[in-house]
Amino acid sequence: MNEPAEVAAGLPHLPGVYRMLGKDGEVLYVGKALDLRKRVSSYFQRAETLSPRIRLMVAQIVNIETTVTSSEAEALLLENNLIKSLAPRYNILFRDDKSYPYLMLTGHRYPRLGFFRGNPDKRHRYFGPFPDSGAVRESIQLLQKVFRLRTCEDSVFAHRSRPCLLHQIHRCTAPCVGLISDADYAEDARSAEMFLNGQEDAVSARLDARMNAAAEALRFEEAAVYRDQIGALRKVRERQYVSDESGRDADVIACGIAAGVCCVNLVMIRGGRHLGDKNFFPQNADEVEPAQIIEAFIAQHYLAHPVPPQLVVGEAIAVELLQDTLSERAGRRIQISANPIGSRRAWLQMAAKNAELGAAQRKVQHMGDAAKLIALQQGLGLSETVQRIECFDISHTQGEATVASCVVYDRGAMQKGEYRHFNMQQVAPGDDYGAMREVLTRRYRRVVAGLGNTGSGAEGKMPDLVMIDGGQGQLGVAIEVLTELGLSNVPLLGVAKGESRKPGMEQLLMPGREAAFRLNADDPGLHLIQQIRDEAHRFAIEGHRARRARARNTSPLEGIPGVGAKRRQRLLTRFGGLRGLVAASVEELAQVDGISPALAERIYDELH
Repeated sequence: MNEPAEVAAGLPHLPGVYRMLGKDGEVLYVGKALDLRKRVSSYFQRAETLSPRIRLMVAQIVNIETTVTSSEAEALLLENNLIKSLAPRYNILFRDDKSYPYLMLTGHRYPRLGFFRGNPDKRHRYFGPFPDSGAVRESIQLLQKVFRLRTCEDSVFAHRSRPCLLHQIHRCTAPCVGLISDADYAEDARSAEMFLNGQEDAVSARLDARMNAAAEALRFEEAAVYRDQIGALRKVRERQYVSDESGRDADVIACGIAAGVCCVNLVMIRGGRHLGDKNFFPQNADEVEPAQIIEAFIAQHYLAHPVPPQLVVGEAIAVELLQDTLSERAGRRIQISANPIGSRRAWLQMAAKNAELGAAQRKVQHMGDAAKLIALQQGLGLSETVQRIECFDISHTQGEATVASCVVYDRGAMQKGEYRHFNMQQVAPGDDYGAMREVLTRRYRRVVAGLGNTGSGAEGKMPDLVMIDGGQGQLGVAIEVLTELGLSNVPLLGVAKGESRKPGMEQLLMPGREAAFRLNADDPGLHLIQQIRDEAHRFAIEGHRARRARARNTSPLEGIPGVGAKRRQRLLTRFGGLRGLVAASVEELAQVDGISPALAERIYDELH
């Protein structure tokens, strides 16, 4: 195999993506280049100009792989798709796989305000996205005060015989029982839509005109309603401390760094109104300039989420490349403002302050997490290298629908993206020891196989400590499984609840220690154990309840070959339900239309 520098010297002068590979084929870094040879060769020339982090990466490079693309924009897209899928240890990585919520105004005769997340329906109108569900619900409450649109589900709306509580507290005009005309309700829905689109002045003018018309017609109670709506709208506008007269949609992105912790703050402006903000904390961002972090965020974030017409940033980034790439993906022009003025500068200053505060808060949190981990290492007599902890728990109801959970604590936090549920397949109901044996075997058989391949990915990472929610019996099973898989050097910890079953009284068990031991109730290490154990317990219960619900909503006939929907219906009708069907003999089953003697015998065997 050629040396990496020799490989770099032989690359073409073309745009593309390069992958730096380390030992065992692990992808260390993914990058893009307008000229592959120049960019990749720069890593091996004048090493003194590289940051310590990149010098460390270069020292581990064993091989280089490249993919030629037609343009730098295409290389940017491929680079960030690979970063998302491979998660290289030296790339800045943002974890944000959740979809954003929207506010929905349905297309019904009487439109409904609602919370929405998922694939849009062309019959309805959507406003957003919002940074979180709380921001959507707050907006719905504000709109209820002003426009009094219904929020109830269609099934409730169709069966109302009298107004609900929302009508009594002046949050709904009760179209369900005809207390408002179609025309007036449609006018309110139109005003709400205009408000959400940033046309607040037009909405105020419409309400004012309706109030004056009602007053001139001596309908003073109706005029008072419009007066109250105008007052509520004025209060809503006063709460919008950041606004833009143009009414444009925009995202504002700022980066803050505090004591080595990086935070990116995303502020969402829709219809000229501030909908809220969200903090993101990138991985592998040590010793990286803010401009690079912002570029990585824009490229990765907007691959998975809609991009508004305008992005506002405060760093000197590769504006043209990102603009062209995002515009091509969105099918419309996207503008990135790197030196904003006016209201946009106020947005950016607010985002920058939020980013700094977010970084400072995360630093304090990490300091607390680091102290817990150090206390755990000391309390259990573990090495300082212990960072990754995997914890297992079993959940079932009297042996039904047994599910095991595996939760992961790593890099100072719970890593929810690496949690796993295991549906028990080979154990007798209620056999907790057998369930623990199965989940550990399935989990660490994958780890052993993964280490023989690339060593990357959630299934191929070796834990520094395996934690079991259980006593001596479960710990004994764990020792046997790990020994059989050649992982006997991995530390094990059993966590039993103790006689009183009170928090702080946990009995801890470890191989090599003759008796169980305890840590002080106020020990930070014990607090970390409780946190991880409780999360494993919660996640196991969640999986068990979901599996049990699926099982109870599924007929045992559905898994029998040859028994389709019509035959199931005939069988259940003939015997009056599942209980009568189970009590039937083979001969009785064969008497049902469409059930042959052979199929009747198969059904009987499956049910018994």
